[in-house]
Amino acid sequence: MGDLANSSVEFHPKKQQGSVGGMEVNHAGDFGATLEDLRTLMELRGAEAIQKIQENYTDTESLCQRLKTSPADGLSDNPADLEKRMQVFGQNFIPPKKPKTFLQLVWEALQDVTLIILEIAAIISLGLSFYQPPGEESESCGNVASGAEDEGEAEAGWIEGAAILLSVICVVLVTAFNDWSKEKQFRGLQSRIEQEQRFAVVRNGTVIQIPVADMVVGDVAQVKYGDLLPADGILIQGNDLQIDESSLTGESDHVRKSVDKDPMLLSGTHVMEGSGKMLVTAVGVNSQTGIIFTLLGAGEEEEEKKDKKGKQDGTLENNQNKAKKQDEAVAMEMQPLKSAEGGEVEEKEKKKTNVPKKEKSVLQGKLTKLAVQIGKAGLVMSAITVIILVVYFVIETFVVQGREWLPECTPVYVQYFVKFFIIGVTVLVVAVPEGLPLAVTISLAYSVKKMMKDNNLVRHLDACETMGNATAICSDKTGTLTTNRMTVVQAYTCDQHFNKVPDPEQLNPMVLEMLVSSIAVNSAYTSKIMPPDKEGGLPKQVGNKTECALLGFVLDLKRDYAPVREQIPEEKLYKVYTFNSVRKSMSTVVQLPDGSFRLYSKGASEILLKKCTSILAAGGEKRNFRPRDRDEMVKKVIEPMACDGLRTICVAYRDLPASPQPDWENEADILTDLVCITVVGIEDPVRPEVPDAIKKCQRAGITVRMVTGDNISTARAIAAKCGIIQPGDDFLCIDGKDFNRLIRNEKGEVEQERMDKVWPKLRVLARSSPTDKHTLVKGIIDSTVLEKRQVVAVTGDGTNDGPALKKADVGFAMGIAGTDVAKEASDIILTDDNFSSIVKAVMWGRNVYDSISKFLQFQLTVNVVAVTVAFTGACITQDSPLKAVQMLWVNLIMDTFASLALATEPPTEALLLRKPYGRNNPLISLTMMKNILGHGVYQLIIIFTLLFAGEKIFNIDSGRNAPLHSPPSEHYTIIFNTFVLMQLFNEINARKIHGERNVFDGIFSNPIFCSIVLGTFAMQFVIVQFGGKPFSCAPLNLEQWLWCLFVGLGELLWGQVITTVPTSHLKCLKEAGHGSDEDEVIDEDNPEDEDEIDHAERELRRGQILWFRGLNRIQTQYDLRFIYRSQVWFPSMFGISSLL
Repeated sequence: MGDLANSSVEFHPKKQQGSVGGMEVNHAGDFGATLEDLRTLMELRGAEAIQKIQENYTDTESLCQRLKTSPADGLSDNPADLEKRMQVFGQNFIPPKKPKTFLQLVWEALQDVTLIILEIAAIISLGLSFYQPPGEESESCGNVASGAEDEGEAEAGWIEGAAILLSVICVVLVTAFNDWSKEKQFRGLQSRIEQEQRFAVVRNGTVIQIPVADMVVGDVAQVKYGDLLPADGILIQGNDLQIDESSLTGESDHVRKSVDKDPMLLSGTHVMEGSGKMLVTAVGVNSQTGIIFTLLGAGEEEEEKKDKKGKQDGTLENNQNKAKKQDEAVAMEMQPLKSAEGGEVEEKEKKKTNVPKKEKSVLQGKLTKLAVQIGKAGLVMSAITVIILVVYFVIETFVVQGREWLPECTPVYVQYFVKFFIIGVTVLVVAVPEGLPLAVTISLAYSVKKMMKDNNLVRHLDACETMGNATAICSDKTGTLTTNRMTVVQAYTCDQHFNKVPDPEQLNPMVLEMLVSSIAVNSAYTSKIMPPDKEGGLPKQVGNKTECALLGFVLDLKRDYAPVREQIPEEKLYKVYTFNSVRKSMSTVVQLPDGSFRLYSKGASEILLKKCTSILAAGGEKRNFRPRDRDEMVKKVIEPMACDGLRTICVAYRDLPASPQPDWENEADILTDLVCITVVGIEDPVRPEVPDAIKKCQRAGITVRMVTGDNISTARAIAAKCGIIQPGDDFLCIDGKDFNRLIRNEKGEVEQERMDKVWPKLRVLARSSPTDKHTLVKGIIDSTVLEKRQVVAVTGDGTNDGPALKKADVGFAMGIAGTDVAKEASDIILTDDNFSSIVKAVMWGRNVYDSISKFLQFQLTVNVVAVTVAFTGACITQDSPLKAVQMLWVNLIMDTFASLALATEPPTEALLLRKPYGRNNPLISLTMMKNILGHGVYQLIIIFTLLFAGEKIFNIDSGRNAPLHSPPSEHYTIIFNTFVLMQLFNEINARKIHGERNVFDGIFSNPIFCSIVLGTFAMQFVIVQFGGKPFSCAPLNLEQWLWCLFVGLGELLWGQVITTVPTSHLKCLKEAGHGSDEDEVIDEDNPEDEDEIDHAERELRRGQILWFRGLNRIQTQYDLRFIYRSQVWFPSMFGISSLL
């Protein structure tokens, strides 16, 4: 990704240069427009741009000719021509930054404070072990230096320091490898997302969908409502086109585009209304978004290159200024949707932009709190351990024995202090659950990979676990609950209600012609019916499904819409009022041969019928259509259709005079006085799998609500078919108007108190606007009326669903019907648009939550026991029974392996049989607390028995009070071995967290778990038998091994005893890891609020436990940006520097 000045030089050397570059200029010459010309042109807007086009190219048609393309037929599919265009004008791709090298990741892993402390302690220990005090060691140092049986043993003092360093290296390499593999995985996901995005272009006169990266300069692209433009271009034909350019300019007002006023379309902007065709003039790094992102993302080396260039290109300077001006907008674009702490720069960006941000996900909030608590406890324990050891040593040596501190004894004493310090750090290392971030990431990454097979493309990893806590789903109807294959099955026309599609003979020929013309012209020309792929199959519907149903109706009437469209091509349409959620109708104006105008309109029947004053009668003549007639029609035609679950669409027209010409901008005057041609009932059958999926949701404690733009009767009928509402239930089905009346006060403001009376019973919200959807979602999320705070998932496909998708805890966009804008705002994309895929997401989400809980149950048992043993042992025997290297083995291997084993458990249907945990439920339930403490007690009894009576039980030498550098003892090796084996068997217990008895259930369906348990056992055997001095282990005999195994197996039996004790009887137990309190909830509309994570981070800094960054790293880096902008993903993605 070279800097821009360089790109321009690279592409456009002066013509006299006879180099390869020169050839490129000739190519550009062939095209009659150079890259530089086009790029300069795209800098301009409005009248300036039109003037420039007229000066340089006469008009857009001439520009098309120069670029060797046709406005009507587009480019040919000639590969050589396309390749040449890519060489001359560049590819539609912005190269990402290089990934971090393995060494960089290693360096980052080394920044962990706990590891740094250990490294320093180990280096001091190493240095002191090589230091020999001058002269002979006198008695004056006391017996502290004794115990080295021979010189060789004393010289082996370096081994402990070296072993700690080796362990640190292992930890660092494992962490770096995990980071590297995750980065690779995210890149894979990113490329999958990029491949998914396609765009409609005209090639050889045919509209085809091509991957965005294949678009070239000269392509004629079709733009429509909801698109995110993937390249810069000039509008060559447009209908009522409005663009949201806020991503580039920061201005939130929609910009109206037209061929004669402002034809410049820019990449990265959203089409909010209308449709049209554009000539692609700049792609990739040469497009306006590409230029800005190149400037922002190219980093210091680009800046240096630019500084070296004495002469700055004017365009470049212009762009740099623009980049600065648009810093705010770009920051807004680049900011992860799920914001969390992501470094100081990102924090500043966020404060600068005042972008509303989402709360942390439920699990993150709970883990943050729990981790802070554990970190503090660990720090206190480790500090007390060190203080007690030092104080005891000083009192024993200098007070009780009355010795003096002699200079020659200093290294000996310092070595003791270093040993105490290492014990303290080891207690801290074991107390802090460093495997937790790893377990979270492994579990999420594993789930994301598997969810792809279940048609869930996860864009933000944390959405995956949030889905497991969902208590409410607000779903669209069309395409999600229904098949989105629409067909006209009833019609009212010529004063007659037909319960099936009428024969053409039954209709008046004039009415039939008017009907065919109206449907053919007043539909997007991209909507069409294609022959079936397979013989005997259904015809293929391409484009808007409602329009396809109407076009199918024309074909069923034995007529064809294609000749009408050939007669009136898209260019000849005089004015188009495209469909949007406010109008709920679409209208097209054509000019008739006599100069007068005809307006064709179609839309929601109850809305359009209000604008009709006449109707075509059986004889083809107009007759009056009074309000009384309309009410009768609603009662006798529209309501019966709606009760059958049909969507009702009215088709109408109006003739307008040539003179005086109407004011086309005054829509209210134009769309009135219409003549109704027909009202049709369109069937969109419920997907066969949906009723069952909704039943599963309801059984799992999730309330499903339907939010639709359809009328109330249709919505109620479909909701009943789906099982959302059932006879006898206490539910509410209302439309948008009633909803707003119920929730707003006299001033029109939404009141939470009023909302709380409506939403718990609400099941169907019909005729709703996107604002209603957002209001409903916000109201449910903010509500505290129920015992559990709600976690809301929302589905959406339209551009205007963006706010609701962003506000929701989890936003699902439709992969097939969804617009680019909806996908951009979402967390998960349903690649098959199917509601049953949401149920699979719930299952995976709950599985993630359970996996983390399983790991926590296991991890905290290890922590409680290890810390207690190290602390008590150190205080009583002045030495930790578990040595630093042994602790690191337990910490590294058990943590890493256990997180892998417990985080990859596959989900089962049983997960859907329980209620969601909810926001405020604790991460560690009473049952889990019972298991942690119960197993902790068992392990502590065993270990303390072995520590204080082990030498008698096994008839061996005691390992207590061993002097510095003494050889490993069998006594302490048995304690270490028993401890590890108890953890291994407890790992099997940890597979169940809800008090199930059969802990082996489904164990063989997870080969990773089995292989890890067996692998850890094999490693433990090697360490004990052959670890020697580095691991402070003495080889054990068969009898000792069998006793260790027997005690370990006792964990499984003890687990059954614990399960038998009813949790309800243990009143003394407390839950831990609660969610945020209500007053801690971040108000999304208050940009002044700091992110919740900052408080936790500050507390941790106070405690100097920066290991916790691991959690923050997970939280930040999952913003896999969708669509074209996602090709500029590197700024957020390469925060993966700190991923984990």
